[in-house]
Amino acid sequence: MAKTALLFPGQGAQHIGMGKDLCDAYPRARDVFARADELLGFELTRVCFEGPESELNRTDVSQPAILVHSWAVVEVLKTTDRGRELLARGQVAAGLSLGEYSALAAAGALGWEDACRLVRKRGQYMQQACDLKPSTMASIVGLDDEALEAAIAPARDKGVVVLANFNAPGQVAISGETAAVQDAMALAKAAGAKLTVPLAVAGAFHSPLMEPARERLAAEIETTTFNSPNTGVIANVDATEHRDPAIMKANLVQQLTAPVLWAKSMQKLVEQGYDEFIELGPGTVLAGLLKRVAKTATRTSIGKATEVAAATA
Repeated sequence: MAKTALLFPGQGAQHIGMGKDLCDAYPRARDVFARADELLGFELTRVCFEGPESELNRTDVSQPAILVHSWAVVEVLKTTDRGRELLARGQVAAGLSLGEYSALAAAGALGWEDACRLVRKRGQYMQQACDLKPSTMASIVGLDDEALEAAIAPARDKGVVVLANFNAPGQVAISGETAAVQDAMALAKAAGAKLTVPLAVAGAFHSPLMEPARERLAAEIETTTFNSPNTGVIANVDATEHRDPAIMKANLVQQLTAPVLWAKSMQKLVEQGYDEFIELGPGTVLAGLLKRVAKTATRTSIGKATEVAAATA
């Protein structure tokens, strides 16, 4: 019998026009976006549909935008028998970085409106932390984790730089102070990396430089109600399935400064017999990352109106 995991994308999946076709086709999606505008106090819908790109890519905007798009997909699926059956197949949920909030909402551990408020605060606090010190991230492709760690170690003479996002085997994002990351990219290339790509991000996510944001977000999470979920949720910080609300809260706090163990999370699910992965929200990044670890699994991305229609036909 197939085992199904529901996956939710993280930052970087945003694009101008996101969610517009969904809202044009489904009233429930329009309701979700309209409610998000009310909750957040600004026209998220307009920014998602029309941009400008500079505004949508701000971390305090892109984070709620991606979560709201994912939740709109979930709500639309709930309106049909086939859609409800698809969601019910999910025996575990997982989300990449901010996608963990979407996963918690889908699993019933966190109300989606609370999740929306939290990721808006998360984005604001992360942006403020980025403003304190010039920092950035880069994607490194073609080195295993140990080789990459050894290669970039000398760059720490220039400042903080860490392995931050373990996205897939041989694909890791590094994060830290700008000069150190630039030096680390050159060192990784010299060590045999196939690609070293600077990332268009506000700063050093999932690194010690996010400590000011972690402290402020901890206070917000502490006062938010979390419930026992309907299904387990995989945490980024330990690649482990959790159901205890207190642990889920602690994991979200730790996540800001800890590495994202996405590749390990997906590998564990494959080892546990999961053979169907359904990505809910904008883009197809997560389905693409799965090609390395779940070659024979069914990988489906549902974010566009046409994809929802196909999934519920």
